[in-house]
Amino acid sequence: MSDAEPTIFVIDDDPSVRQSLESLIKSVDWRVRTYGSAQEFLGSGQLDAPGCIVLDIRLPGLSGLDLQQALAQTKSCLPIIFITGHGDIPMSVQAMKAGAVEFLPKPFREQVLLDALILALDRDRTTRQQRANLAALRERYDSLTPREQEVMGLVVSGLLNKQIAATLGVSEVTVKVHRGQIMEKMQADSLANLVRMAERLGIPASKS
Repeated sequence: MSDAEPTIFVIDDDPSVRQSLESLIKSVDWRVRTYGSAQEFLGSGQLDAPGCIVLDIRLPGLSGLDLQQALAQTKSCLPIIFITGHGDIPMSVQAMKAGAVEFLPKPFREQVLLDALILALDRDRTTRQQRANLAALRERYDSLTPREQEVMGLVVSGLLNKQIAATLGVSEVTVKVHRGQIMEKMQADSLANLVRMAERLGIPASKS
């Protein structure tokens, strides 16, 4: 199996539930790993692995909701499907507000879980692609010189070349050179495209 292949992590303190879910997930050719506690999963080194989590909300030690919060603090993007035999509405509301994909009371139909897993894996792929795209964009921005970054801030604020030149105390020709370098390094094909990149990077428009 490829390291990039997603894994479904099942976390439940009931061995029979773990075994049943493992068999179901393997039956549709997905990779699966099982854990008996939240602490066991946290120590597994799998927090940033591609995939999703099927998580019992009531666990010894750290609860499912505690684990959800802990994962959020580590910036893990693993989507979570909660399962529970003892859930209640406040729990489900809290879980969903914190980004859970689904909250399934036991017993649930196998197809319902499989549908939720498809949704969770799709969400994980999308999130990871967005993160990769943002990282590549950040790398391009970091390749700009400090002066080019300064000029970019002024460009995306809507200033004309002559206004940027006056602000920086340089010639308009110099600004044009910097602007060309910025567009090339950022792989931007238009000013609008450059502005969208700046917004994604959280770079505020500079003011003269």
